[in-house]
Amino acid sequence: MSTEQEQYVCAHCGYTADGKFEGDICPQCGLTYWRCGKCGFLITAAIPPDTCPECGEKCDFLNVTCYTPDCGGPGHVDTRL
Repeated sequence: MSTEQEQYVCAHCGYTADGKFEGDICPQCGLTYWRCGKCGFLITAAIPPDTCPECGEKCDFLNVTCYTPDCGGPGHVDTRL
């Protein structure tokens, strides 16, 4: 029986943790990668803005930070999202 926990790695600073980051925010740098739901603009921030700086629209931002090795690990955006 395996008791290994999945490793989560911040795509921005490389911080590694056993288990998911609380609120999907890295406890070390406090940043997350967000993609605009309308135009696809990518931003790094603790929380996304209400209005996209690229298209100027009020939109929903999707958390696209890569936390696991199968999407590239540190410095990568999860392209599956």
